[in-house]
Amino acid sequence: MLADRGWPFDPSRRREDLGFFGPGSPTWKVWTSPTALLGFQRAVTLEHFDPFLTAAVADARGIYLDPRGRLDGTLSYFLIVAVGDSRSAIETSDLLMRVHAKATGIEPISGKRYSANSPESQLWIHVTGWHSVLKCYETFGPGPLTREEEDRYWADCAVAAELQTCRSSDVPRSRDQVREYFESVRSRLCVSEPALEGMHYLLRTRGGRGRWPLWAMSRAMAPATVSTLPAWMRRLGDVDQPAAVDRIVAPLTRVAVRAAATPRVELAVIKRLLPMTHAVLDQHFNGAPPVLAETVTPARARELAATPA
Repeated sequence: MLADRGWPFDPSRRREDLGFFGPGSPTWKVWTSPTALLGFQRAVTLEHFDPFLTAAVADARGIYLDPRGRLDGTLSYFLIVAVGDSRSAIETSDLLMRVHAKATGIEPISGKRYSANSPESQLWIHVTGWHSVLKCYETFGPGPLTREEEDRYWADCAVAAELQTCRSSDVPRSRDQVREYFESVRSRLCVSEPALEGMHYLLRTRGGRGRWPLWAMSRAMAPATVSTLPAWMRRLGDVDQPAAVDRIVAPLTRVAVRAAATPRVELAVIKRLLPMTHAVLDQHFNGAPPVLAETVTPARARELAATPA
């Protein structure tokens, strides 16, 4: 998604600051957990319930032509915003907006025009991403956040949304508001042949030259990912599985997550499969301390990004 368009993240450049959230934040804890991979697969799968996003993905065909590159670029963007320094986050966000500006067309179900940069589509992508990563952290990782951490996490989510076209007033800021958001959009969610194709492809990516690692990992994660989806989504998306599979996969996934819970192992798992994501996490875990040990706001980050590094 971003690598072939001049991905601006430079892992050799020393971080200028602690980004938007900093050490000790639940955002750093949740987004750097191995469970983020499961959360990301969950997010990109259920995003296809939005017909406008489905149309954009289907017309671009990027996930089918270069599935690893597209998935790696998208996940690395979320990670840069979550744990990278502010300059990297702003520059990567600006690039993403320029790429999305070209993704427009007609959504065939409604006959209405879609735009990947529309506030509604951006909000759907943003909320499903942050919700799914937290959901898998709670289900397969260390468990639920404390009440204070959860409040902080959703406040961080709203901050991160400032880098996209989302309207600030629309961004949910609590678990209850997230539930209300999903309930408010449910009436416009649906599936189509392109949506089903995208969901099933992202859950179980087809093999081929250079794709066998992604083929294997997607299939290994799919049962756990599906187990976290609501029953109505599983039925509508034709991805349902027996309850016995849900019960079996949960403890097995928790064991796998614990085995990969050190930075060394987590980095080794994704090094070849997701090189851009690996670069972001490697800098986070092993990079030199930032020049300034402080966090900044997105508004201040834009001011800083306007000056040479």
